[in-house]
Amino acid sequence: MPEINQSNQHLFDHLTTEEKQRLYTSASELFSENKRQLFDRLVLNRTRHICVVLEEIFQSHNASAVLRSCDCFGVQDIHVVENRNHYAPNSDVSMGSDKWVDYYKHPSILHTYDHLRSKGYRIVATLPHENDTMITDLDISQPVALVFGTELTGLTQEAIDHADGYVKVPMYGFTESFNISVCAALSLFCLTERMRADSHIHWQLSAEEQITLKLYWAMQVIHDGKRVMQHLMESTLG
Repeated sequence: MPEINQSNQHLFDHLTTEEKQRLYTSASELFSENKRQLFDRLVLNRTRHICVVLEEIFQSHNASAVLRSCDCFGVQDIHVVENRNHYAPNSDVSMGSDKWVDYYKHPSILHTYDHLRSKGYRIVATLPHENDTMITDLDISQPVALVFGTELTGLTQEAIDHADGYVKVPMYGFTESFNISVCAALSLFCLTERMRADSHIHWQLSAEEQITLKLYWAMQVIHDGKRVMQHLMESTLG
């Protein structure tokens, strides 16, 4: 979805799960049955067990390609650190994926880390030369935040020093690193496949998270979605 900020991230917080379901039922009358079925199917594969952090990505097409990969692999949350470089999705690259994933902006890497740790995430920095853990061996039994750095210089020392662990993608050629968007896609494919295959990992969204997400998705396909949703809350829930 568009950037999650104070104006929209708490839009449905005051509603119970039952009220959210009633609201979604009313809202779903405003778009097609095909779209309703698509939402019902895709929300079951959405996860917050794995999320992505992008630190100071200055090439918007690379960051947008990561958003696209997150959507394709069902990863719902992306956290963007904007200390020096401003990020806005490149629609030609994201292919509309920014409508379906949540991306949050943070002023610093430490602010991002503190926020994610408060949510139970282990912070794992991706480093091409690090010999700690291969992506295929990374422990994903608890929620993991994968951190990716800039295209030329990689992660800042601050991001590296305050991470909980380090991981790399195996490489066997002369080139010493992958493009960030390629690295993210390979990492997410590997981890999400392992996650879904492990019956001990409760990776799916809760019932309340699913209906909340479908409300936000509905806002993307309804013209003037936020205003319409606010009107429906008043008329449907009183």
